[in-house]
Amino acid sequence: MHRQRPRSFHELFVESWKLWRRPPAEIFWALHDVSFEVQPGETVGLIGPNGAGKSTVLKLAARVLEPTSGRVEVRGRVAALLELGVGFHPELTGRENVFLSGAFLGIPRREMARRLDAIVAFAELEDYIDVPVKHYSSGMYVRLAFAVSVYLDAEILLVDEVLAVGDAAFQQKCLEHLFALQRSGVTILLVSHDLGAVQRLCHRVLWFDHGRVRMEGAPAGVVQAYLDHVHRCDERSLAMPNPQAAILRWGSGRLQIERVYLTDSSGTERYQFETGETVHIHLRYRALERIERPVFGLAIHRHDGVHICGPNTAFSGLEIPWVDGEGELIYTIPSLPLLEGTYLVSVSATDERDVEIFDYHDRAYMFRVVRGQHPERYGLMAMNGRWAHEQLSVPHAALSR
Repeated sequence: MHRQRPRSFHELFVESWKLWRRPPAEIFWALHDVSFEVQPGETVGLIGPNGAGKSTVLKLAARVLEPTSGRVEVRGRVAALLELGVGFHPELTGRENVFLSGAFLGIPRREMARRLDAIVAFAELEDYIDVPVKHYSSGMYVRLAFAVSVYLDAEILLVDEVLAVGDAAFQQKCLEHLFALQRSGVTILLVSHDLGAVQRLCHRVLWFDHGRVRMEGAPAGVVQAYLDHVHRCDERSLAMPNPQAAILRWGSGRLQIERVYLTDSSGTERYQFETGETVHIHLRYRALERIERPVFGLAIHRHDGVHICGPNTAFSGLEIPWVDGEGELIYTIPSLPLLEGTYLVSVSATDERDVEIFDYHDRAYMFRVVRGQHPERYGLMAMNGRWAHEQLSVPHAALSR
């Protein structure tokens, strides 16, 4: 039986030295060269993509983090809603966590008892306030956390994106309460991806990008600049074919669709449109030999697979006698009826009898419809219908006046 030789002191020393000499982890700066001031009673919104440094700003203001360099000055009592249920003990009931939150801020138990009913009513947790919070749903958690934060008589309120967890009715309720706090003179620092709420609530907006303040100013201007930037980035990503296009392509190859792209009414290549805009879908092809009476088509699917339409040249009465070499088909949508969402385009080239498939790209191209000025908002398509009203009868009460 072979017995392993014990390692010498030198071998152990060399192994330990290699472990100690591992290269240090890369340093990541969450914020860099950031400097701004919030005036008493002002509401300031922080917008930007995930990872831009917005939440780090709130944690610095709440003293959860200390800056590596520079300084953070906060004057006034701070209430912070940074993460879902932060500061709550899962084994304690909702009632006990309310008193615990007050104790952290030095508020006497008697004073918190006076506010308890208002907190519970706002959170709509009358039937669950004596249940351990570990049994709460995410919505119940955030309702109690927000209610506690706004009833602590803070002079400064820090609110992160946790409000998105609540349902629509509670989000509206929170927004109305923030307006009330704003009118009472509370200073609010708000991180949110709800740009509509940011514009309605904030006096000033800071756009963060890669740990720096890219733009600061009035809400409408900063939000529009941020959206324009997002749309430009989306255009670049949407212009790339679906990564699965190579897998979801088949056909004999005698006629090949070599490029598919979208343009607007001015001929500019785009992949993001508003409802009602003119859209041209271009199919560039190459026929390796003379092909008689080919049929070109396309299909549009919503991102969840719903098949919206499937036009082709034969259905439209466009007869193509023959093709050889290069050419282009253009399908024009004069007024895009689709509402906000992401859509996928398939393209095809077949013979006249739909027996031979020359080339088929299945849901290989993507475009997006964004909310514009069109009045319709819900569903899949804008019907562009018209309303009319006719009074059919007059109430007796109106006749007697």
